[in-house]
Amino acid sequence: MTADRTTRPTALVTGASAGIGHEFSRQLAARGHDVVLVARDRARLEAVAAELMSRYAVSAEVLTADLSDRSALQLVADRVGDPDRPVDVLVNNAGYGQRRSFLRNDLADEEAAFDVLTRAVLVLSHAAGVSMRGRGRGAIINVSSVAGFIASGSYSAAKAWVTTFTEGLAGELAGSGVTVTALCPGFTNTEFQERAGISKPGPGFMWLDPVKLVSDCLDDVSKGRVVSVPGVQYKAIVGLLRVVPRSVIRRRARLVRR
Repeated sequence: MTADRTTRPTALVTGASAGIGHEFSRQLAARGHDVVLVARDRARLEAVAAELMSRYAVSAEVLTADLSDRSALQLVADRVGDPDRPVDVLVNNAGYGQRRSFLRNDLADEEAAFDVLTRAVLVLSHAAGVSMRGRGRGAIINVSSVAGFIASGSYSAAKAWVTTFTEGLAGELAGSGVTVTALCPGFTNTEFQERAGISKPGPGFMWLDPVKLVSDCLDDVSKGRVVSVPGVQYKAIVGLLRVVPRSVIRRRARLVRR
């Protein structure tokens, strides 16, 4: 589902059918980007594409893919690196919710989550980084999490990897005209928890508005900021976690899991 190609910049967003990914797609379209929408649910993607084309008069391309499948992921990577249809902004947002702790979970689910949360970010960032560096411009946004600063199972570990990987890639691309940013949100009011079967913990003031979250992130990207932490509450938490001994963080994580 596309309109005629123009000279507008193009953004590719994974996990674009709902939540933070949908909001990134909407705000980038509102800022004049054509969009490539990637997710598993074609019907939902087509609904988002129709919405964006109607509201913002941009082109919206639908690319259905399960990023835990290596052949499907490669198709997305090929689209990211296509020299004839350059992608100017890559948003690695696709998520994978886990309801059980690592040892209680099925290993196949853990491997699929690992592929979506880390390997897909690695593969698509490589395709984008090579292509964008060659053109001397572009932006890569990797959606990580405040969970990456604590010690709480494989999801936390995956997000820690995403943040560290992003920082390293930002250093490698410094001076190239390509920016790389890790977005590290906390609890965010989307349907992610409902779809994953996860309850909404914590008091209301800890929950972020996805509209402001994405807007603030895009502002940080324009400033070249490498790590974007939305919300004063989470900025304070991350600042504290950076100085608290890891032994304390591990003890706290054990108490929470009991």
